Amino acid sequence: MGNENFILAWFHLRSRHGRPASLVKRFSYRDIKKATDGFKRVIDNSCRGASYKAMFRNGRVATVKEVKIFDENDDSFHREVQILGRLHHRHVVTLVGFSNGSKRFLVFENMGNGSLKEHLSDPLMTPLNWRTRLQIAIGIASAVEYLHFFCDPPIYHVSISSSTIMLDENLIPKISDISLFNNAENRSSPPTSPRCSKVCTDEGCKTMIFQLGLVILELITGQSSDKGGVDLIQWVKESNFPRSIDQMIDPDLGNSYDSKELNGLLNVARLCINSVNKPRVYTPQILWYLQKKIGITRR
Repeated sequence: MGNENFILAWFHLRSRHGRPASLVKRFSYRDIKKATDGFKRVIDNSCRGASYKAMFRNGRVATVKEVKIFDENDDSFHREVQILGRLHHRHVVTLVGFSNGSKRFLVFENMGNGSLKEHLSDPLMTPLNWRTRLQIAIGIASAVEYLHFFCDPPIYHVSISSSTIMLDENLIPKISDISLFNNAENRSSPPTSPRCSKVCTDEGCKTMIFQLGLVILELITGQSSDKGGVDLIQWVKESNFPRSIDQMIDPDLGNSYDSKELNGLLNVARLCINSVNKPRVYTPQILWYLQKKIGITRR
């Protein structure tokens, strides 16, 4: 049985066991090339490959990502399609298809409002209000919890930044850059951290939490952390940083924010940033703090 047929059979098997089948379609290279206007509609470039805006004949608008890290005969690509295809979370982009061959592509749902980075940095866009920023923080935190503790295998190799967090037409955030295999060494096996554990000790897991902290700082300050967030990290680690909070808040927010919520969000950001140097970080605790302590509710 060919790999693409194996994928379709695998989804059928999942549906027979009472779980919803993911509608992952196999596209031809010709489909992808035509939908991207000969690969001219470039959205982004990364080490994994370029991303394109695609417009298919049936009217579907999607994001196509070329995947370069796998060899042509490497079955890891097909395992990645299998697992990505069954991810189902409000704050994780949905895989709708793939293309297999000498060039490989993943096809994801389109996110109509672009990236969080655009909304924070583009002066022509309507600024995000305080409540929306809080909702983005809890949405991404809930996605991280889902990827760590409700996926089998757990998914730790995700790039979380304002550039990879996409917003839909209702400004609902979704993580868009997910990889099951971080490099050639771990490509053949899932992370070794116990799935049932609530403690984050895997380096990829700790990196994701660190990146979540950077995103929260961006939501508060409106400043970019694309180059590692050195200034933001240094600021939040300073002992006297509370005295400079007023100068660091995004001017687009004006006086529309709640000071108690702001301080709570900063505490979460500091916890995430400092997680890199700590042996144990409790991911659900971060989400609990956002929901209960600050009082942010899902919308």
